[in-house]
Amino acid sequence: MEDFKRQAIELATTYGGKILLALIVLIVGLFVIKALKRVAGKAIERTKLDETVKVLAKKVVQALLYVILTISVIEILGVSMSSVIAVLASCGLAVGLAMQGALANLAGGLMILIFKPFKVGDYIDSTGAEGVVKDISIFYTTVMTLDNKRISVPNGDLMNANVVNYSSEETRRIDQEYKITNDSDLENVKAVLLEAVTGTQGVLADPAPFARLTGVDDDTYLFTVRAWCKTPEYWNVYFDVIENCSKALREHGIDDPEERIAVRLVKEDE
Repeated sequence: MEDFKRQAIELATTYGGKILLALIVLIVGLFVIKALKRVAGKAIERTKLDETVKVLAKKVVQALLYVILTISVIEILGVSMSSVIAVLASCGLAVGLAMQGALANLAGGLMILIFKPFKVGDYIDSTGAEGVVKDISIFYTTVMTLDNKRISVPNGDLMNANVVNYSSEETRRIDQEYKITNDSDLENVKAVLLEAVTGTQGVLADPAPFARLTGVDDDTYLFTVRAWCKTPEYWNVYFDVIENCSKALREHGIDDPEERIAVRLVKEDE
């Protein structure tokens, strides 16, 4: 019993002061961290960073403050920092190997939020996913397809692939092709298509619409129609151009070679 008391007194004498000081530093440090988090948070909020980046920045600052406090307490207790660093390095390596995919997505998310190749609301096509961007998080980007399917795309894949952003520019060009029988009058066809596309609501006058012969086959002329419109109106104008050009060709008696072949086959069967 006497030996136990003597050892307890020796331990208290040797380590009591360090433990007490470590507790004081820990308690004071937690209050200091709370104040610094508040100051750093306000500073981050004043920046023009994306909201997701702001949240991440706050968490990084918080983690760094806690790491500094933990290291300070460990040093006060007299623990060898080389041993601590070796343990942390080993744990970091193991975690890194286990989460390399997640880390790649994290890096990709940061790159997307910083360089902004696309934003929420843009219509994109990449890695087999095509649709409207609904959300950009740290690890995944959510894309809604035109038929209302939700696709979660890893950010690492997006940063390592070509991304087509259909919404990045103010205007887009509509490209359509029409097959005409080769006995049609070229100038007449050109005039009919040009009048139809020019009269379509939403088609811009500058750049001017285009309608020209762009290909010739055995019994077919291929006419290409091009027109520019504002990006948000693209699909409405696209379908209006199809309807107007097809209607104009029909009203002027200009045949589609495939329709003529179909008519001939029906007559032969009769």
